[in-house]
Amino acid sequence: MNTAILANNIRKSVLELCHKKKASHIGGAYSVADVLAVLYDGVMNVRSDNPEWSDRDRLFYSKGHACTALYAVLNEKGFFKDLDLFNDYTSNGSFFTSHVNHKLPGVELSTGSLGHALGVACGVALAAKRQNKGYHIYTIVSDGELDEGSNWEAILFAPHNKLDNMTLVVDYNKIQSFGRIEDVLALDPLKDKFAAFHWNVIEVDGHDHQAIKDAFGTNFDNKKPKVIIAHTVKGKGVSFMENELLWHYRSPSDDDYVKALAELEMNNA
Repeated sequence: MNTAILANNIRKSVLELCHKKKASHIGGAYSVADVLAVLYDGVMNVRSDNPEWSDRDRLFYSKGHACTALYAVLNEKGFFKDLDLFNDYTSNGSFFTSHVNHKLPGVELSTGSLGHALGVACGVALAAKRQNKGYHIYTIVSDGELDEGSNWEAILFAPHNKLDNMTLVVDYNKIQSFGRIEDVLALDPLKDKFAAFHWNVIEVDGHDHQAIKDAFGTNFDNKKPKVIIAHTVKGKGVSFMENELLWHYRSPSDDDYVKALAELEMNNA
């Protein structure tokens, strides 16, 4: 399966979950779908048949409210072969909770309380360094999440400790829960901020699969962590959802579902 098909399948699964279970955060799930498709299709060294493999690469998915995208890619890659994502998502007693749950295979950390995962990732990366482990630590954060001071503590910590075994991805879709980033709490110039904190910085179109893959594959010989600022579109893939704050919260109606699925089916044609 190529990454374009995988990303589209992620979006279709997210649509199904959000419609069937009246769930939200479809916009943020769509903005990160392409990054997840590339990451799980050859970049990360993981084993679906052995999710606890000690030498696996780790992903700390901080934007846990957009859980449907992570659940979808793990389902596509065979991590949930003994589980029923589509029936059990948000069901009473299920581990398929509406924020990412570490009780599920392939999930490293329960997230959704924003600003936590990057600090944990730094600790894991530091431990790996001290134990001479070869695995890599990836973290995905939302842009609005960078309002949290705990992230900036971690952003200071990582280069100070020469954590070149970790890569951070910022899903920079420019919209957070109460409005546009520039209006709520401006982040720009984000690239310059990370550079000033001594990170290696790469900016990419977060929907260009080759650019994303190249960014993950770029190595720097300077003992610094890497951040990929992925410029994305909230709701990417469905025209009436793109760049609309409404889809941070709204679940698709029956009519929305039919229209969105038709667009996504065209992408696979």
